[in-house]
Amino acid sequence: MKRELTCIVCPRGCALTVEYEVVDGKVNVTQVSGNGCKRGITYAEAECVAPVRTITTTVRTTADHVVAVKTAAPIPKEKMMEVMEVLARVRVEEPVRIGDTIVEDILGTGVNVVATANI
Repeated sequence: MKRELTCIVCPRGCALTVEYEVVDGKVNVTQVSGNGCKRGITYAEAECVAPVRTITTTVRTTADHVVAVKTAAPIPKEKMMEVMEVLARVRVEEPVRIGDTIVEDILGTGVNVVATANI
């Protein structure tokens, strides 16, 4: 099987072609081409086997302001919508400082959601 990807690791945006096979429900990457560096190979393999994303969004404060937040590390792509649903219900007390933990271990991923702005 083949999959076409655009690498997002650096600004070059290499057009990657990933060849893979599925054995017993598990994806095995057999070849990656089009990459300009080794990081492209790592990205392609991860994207095909277990894609992850960093989420950036806002949450409301109890004073009805908004504060920018992000996941401190990437989370599994399939959990993105669930994470967004949780964050839509979150209300935090002011003041909030950059780096403050807003939600600890969101959805059992081991990843915290942290503030990226002061309010």
